Amino acid sequence: MVHPEDIKTHIAQGMACSHLEVTGDGRHFQALIVSEEFAGLGLVQRHQSVYAVLGAQMRDELVHALSMTTLTPEEWRAKNG
Repeated sequence: MVHPEDIKTHIAQGMACSHLEVTGDGRHFQALIVSEEFAGLGLVQRHQSVYAVLGAQMRDELVHALSMTTLTPEEWRAKNG
């Protein structure tokens, strides 16, 4: 079974994140990812970059769904005051 901390670790190892939260039940996960790497990218490209980091884990470890909120640090600050 995949744990949220496993997903979090893979993301953190593959991209520089200033904030990262992952929750889930072992098959369905939700992630909040704040990274400067998202600057200038559209939503689809942001998600593709996270999926590229996770690679085979999404397929091999039976992660059924990953819902993501992907923000730049500036967007995160604006959202959280």
